[in-house]
Amino acid sequence: MSNDESRGSRIAPAVAVGALFAVLAATINAATFGFEEVGFPADASIVHNLGYALFNLGAYDIATIPAEGFLAAFLIAAVALDVAVDGAVYLAKREEDGSVISAVGQAFTDGGRDGGDRQ
Repeated sequence: MSNDESRGSRIAPAVAVGALFAVLAATINAATFGFEEVGFPADASIVHNLGYALFNLGAYDIATIPAEGFLAAFLIAAVALDVAVDGAVYLAKREEDGSVISAVGQAFTDGGRDGGDRQ
């Protein structure tokens, strides 16, 4: 297959992607979401209101900025996922000759072997 034949096989998908992007851009540009754009009030403390949203205290009329009460659940899920990733890295370690070697340790070091550039 020459270079000219492979170029022709890539033009059709490129045109299709360009057309889909144009349709997507036109759809988003014409969309209306049914709500007004709202900014933060000048006298409201954003930090305090984030704390109220964290513990879902907006229902008690303490918060001056309305917010959803799912912030604590979001943070708990983020910590749980971080613990899962840390556990996966810990379990990826392997043992050789009674010593624990990190899963990526040999990619960054020579593993403690003599020779090479070590003095």
